Amino acid sequence: MYKRVLLKLSGEVLSGEGGRGFDEASVDYLLEEILPVIRTGTQLAIVIGAGNIVRGRELRNLRNSRADELGMLGTVMNAVYLKEVLSGAGVKAVAVSSIVKLPSLDDHKYDRIEKSLESGEVVVFGGGTYLPFFTTDTAAAVRAIEIGSDVIIKGTKVDGVYDKDPKKNDDAAKIDRITFASAIENNIEVMDREAFSICQRYAVPVIVIDFFKKGNLLNAIMGEKIGTLVIPD
Repeated sequence: MYKRVLLKLSGEVLSGEGGRGFDEASVDYLLEEILPVIRTGTQLAIVIGAGNIVRGRELRNLRNSRADELGMLGTVMNAVYLKEVLSGAGVKAVAVSSIVKLPSLDDHKYDRIEKSLESGEVVVFGGGTYLPFFTTDTAAAVRAIEIGSDVIIKGTKVDGVYDKDPKKNDDAAKIDRITFASAIENNIEVMDREAFSICQRYAVPVIVIDFFKKGNLLNAIMGEKIGTLVIPD
């Protein structure tokens, strides 16, 4: 069992696949997956994306830096929303970001974050890396290093890493275990190169799971062979 976990989720977990905004059924499912994890005593931090609000790559009429700024703000909105949803379910939670000042946001301070995790509060990070040109995958890697996470769990829509796109190739083979170097060399796109490089440098493993299969999150945290394990060389 992993004691401290960084969970990376896309904004779609709040809206449903391809949706925008917030979908009650999707949020209920998210809570159903997270609550059993909290009951185990696992210290949980979450990095949330913003695909349900804005996708910077779709804003072609804007400069990349400005589109990324809108994406970062979207992740802050999701962090505040997720914190409130967790609180409403009886889970102590804090939303953390340093790109905006809001009464419901905590400043990104290491001692405060550590205290929250140690006391059993879920820490929800918004704002990505606080810099344009970097994805929330990279943010997840950075935050995992900052908090000393045992593992990063990336929740996706597929049950792990494949040697080719399983949606386009019937002969795609699932990979149960792979190194970061091999993932980079073979252009495995489940996380970007920057994120893999950071995880490689600081020896933080990544587990890629199908978040939308009930129980997968808890089972992965408990150490069962779920999804694909990406490890340092």
